[in-house]
Amino acid sequence: MIYFDDSNLHSLIIHEVGNKTLDEDLLLSDELVNTDGENLIHIIRKFFFSSFSNNELFQFCNDVGLNQNEIYTLASHIFATPTDLLQESKTIAQYLYSCSKHPKIKKGDLYIAFFQGIDLDNTKVDALGIFKSETKEDYLKVNWIKNTNSLYYDEGANIKKLDKGCLIFNIEKEQGYRVCIIDNSSKSNEALYWKEDFLSIKPIANEYYQTSQILNITKQFITKQLTDESLSKTEKINVLNRSVEYFKNNNFFDKEDFEGTVFPNEDVAKSFRKYNEIYSEEKKIELSDKFEISASALKKESKSIKRILKLDKNFQILINGSSDLIEKGVDEKGRKYYKIYYEEEC
Repeated sequence: MIYFDDSNLHSLIIHEVGNKTLDEDLLLSDELVNTDGENLIHIIRKFFFSSFSNNELFQFCNDVGLNQNEIYTLASHIFATPTDLLQESKTIAQYLYSCSKHPKIKKGDLYIAFFQGIDLDNTKVDALGIFKSETKEDYLKVNWIKNTNSLYYDEGANIKKLDKGCLIFNIEKEQGYRVCIIDNSSKSNEALYWKEDFLSIKPIANEYYQTSQILNITKQFITKQLTDESLSKTEKINVLNRSVEYFKNNNFFDKEDFEGTVFPNEDVAKSFRKYNEIYSEEKKIELSDKFEISASALKKESKSIKRILKLDKNFQILINGSSDLIEKGVDEKGRKYYKIYYEEEC
C-alpha cells in the first residue's frame, strides 16, 4: 500500500511540452517553483496524488538493458543527486517532446517533482513524480474591494483531473524500480506514447496483476472464443458468475481447481487451457499456477464483466446467480420467452 500523507515535496519544476509534429513549442523553465504556503502544498498534493491506484505496479524495461531506458537512467541520476533535478527535468521534458509525435497528442504543463518520505509498504522511500496536465477548464473569479467587486475570467487545470502521471519509487533499482502510473486519456493509439514510448514499462507480476489477468482472460474466452452454440447466453453468463464467485470464495488461486470449478465441461476446459496458452504467449503475459488473490483487482475487474441478458429493445435481465433459475422456451405462437424462478421480491 502507498500512503502519501507524511510525504514532503522537496522540489518542483514546471515546463510546457507541445506536440512536436504540429510544431508546437517546448518551453523550459530555469527556476524551481516556490511552493511556500500550507494551502498551496495541500492543493498540489491533491492534484498529484488523488488519482493514483495503490495496487497496480510497473517497472522499467528495455530489450537491450535497463541502462538504455531513458527515464530509468534519468531517475537514477536524480535519486543519486537530487540537487540536479532542475537540469535533469529539462532532459525529461525534451525526451517527452520527442515522443509526442502523434497529431492528436495535446500540449500541456509538465510537472516534475521530487518527494521524500512516501510510505510504500511501511517503508519510507523517496520518489520522482512526472505529471502532465493537458486539459484546461474555464473558471470565473470574483474579487471584492470594500462594497464593490470585479469579475475575472481565466482558465486552468482542475486539481481533480490529472491527465497523466508517473511515480517512480527509489526501491528495487536493479529490477527497474517500482512505478505506478495514471493515464486518463483515451485508449487509442495516441495514448500509448505515455506508457510505451515515453516510460517503457511493464507490469510487475504481483497478486493484483495475476488476478486481473486471469479474470480478463476468462472474460475474453467466454465472450470471444465461445461464439458457437456450444453454450447458450445464459450458460455463458453462468460461467462468468462462477469465475467471479471462485475469486470471492477463495484466498488463493489454484489453476487446476479454478478450471474444474468454472469449467465442469471437460471439452470447454480444454478449449480454455489452449486459449489461455495462446493469449498469454501473444500478449507476453506471465502467469503463475498458484497465487494469492487480490480483492482490489477482483473488485475492479468484476465491474467490467457484463452479466446482462438483452432481449430485443424491451428487456434486460441481470443474472447474478445460477442460470438454473432461468429457463428458455418458445410458445405455441413461436414467441421466445424466459421463465424465471424466485422466492421473494426485494
